[in-house]
Amino acid sequence: MRPIKQLIALATGVLMLSCSNDAALKKRAYDLAHKFIITDGHIDVPWRLNDGYEDLSVRTDGGDFDYVRAKEGGLDAPFMSIYVPSSYQETGGAKEKADSLIDLVHRIANDHPDKFEVAFSVSDVNRIFEDGKIALPMGMENGAPLEGDINNVKYFYDRGIRYITLTHGKDNFICDSSYDTTADRWGGLSPKGKEIVKEMNRVGIMVDISHVTDEVINQVMDMTNVPVIASHSSCRYFTPGWERNMGDAEIKRLKDNGGVIQINYGSSFVTQASQDKRKANSEKIAAYAEKNGLDENDSDLKTFAKKVNEENPMYADITEVVDHIDRVVTLAGIDHVGIGSDYDGVGDTLPYGLKDVTSYPNLIYHLLKRGYSEDDIEKICYKNVWRVWTAVEKAASNSKS
Repeated sequence: MRPIKQLIALATGVLMLSCSNDAALKKRAYDLAHKFIITDGHIDVPWRLNDGYEDLSVRTDGGDFDYVRAKEGGLDAPFMSIYVPSSYQETGGAKEKADSLIDLVHRIANDHPDKFEVAFSVSDVNRIFEDGKIALPMGMENGAPLEGDINNVKYFYDRGIRYITLTHGKDNFICDSSYDTTADRWGGLSPKGKEIVKEMNRVGIMVDISHVTDEVINQVMDMTNVPVIASHSSCRYFTPGWERNMGDAEIKRLKDNGGVIQINYGSSFVTQASQDKRKANSEKIAAYAEKNGLDENDSDLKTFAKKVNEENPMYADITEVVDHIDRVVTLAGIDHVGIGSDYDGVGDTLPYGLKDVTSYPNLIYHLLKRGYSEDDIEKICYKNVWRVWTAVEKAASNSKS
């Protein structure tokens, strides 16, 4: 019996050591999350508040972001997405809508000046971080608010916009959208789009190549004189054929361009299996709605949809998000990947382990488990995108001198 007892004791000791090491790694991840200036390239808080203003200084019942949870997770510089839907390209009013959402970001900061401050530069973010507050830089999702007037590039720069996603769900006057299933309107950038990219370089706005076709990505990198970002995209390798995610060839080009892809957490961006499950669930819900004559606001349909989604969950896992980071590092190197969660923008599709802004330590923990160094993780958290932002600022400053 003695050998058996010895084996049990040995196994227990190994298990306890493993648990102790794991706890230490989680503590290290938490500490790093609160040491580094975590910068997330895309959080859709302004559009969330468009449906009703909330006090973000306290823990909120809904949404993925608020001050309390951001501090818990170590989030220091979330880019507030000024999202303007493609429908405004048809109805008009895109510039007015963008202005109203920018005003909402300023309202957050003005209502809680001890907790938030709008950031206009890398140096601003550094200072705000040292003051213990959360910096709110802004990016504009969709170039539609430029409304065809190149002077509006400088207008939105003056309002605080520091990147522009060239389009969104539909082709616009700037370029083609990866989501638009109609024939590509321009075959990449339009003539006006090329002028706008040059003007963005001149005034100091980062060019965001999320949501665009491969032709647009390549044409932008052919002509831009500064690095670009993909503020909330992932790797097409894991979702074959889905152009919204970046292809391997385009990710490789980031190395020469100096740009950064910031990984989107939405489960449909992360795995093909999640896309397939989401499609199956949507078809089942649509069939039920048609059979029973229900619209999307009907409570019976919402109850049915909740049941379907619970029975066939489509969520990816945090480890699969890290797979995307690994893929970018393999293709382009550690200097070309960052975080672009799309919190408050992808609804109830966030992966297990990354459900809201408290989760950045979880991501760092899994990066440590994969063997990433602290220097590597610091680059992913903020240094890579800051390098791009700084290069864009410097090029704009030089063009004005």
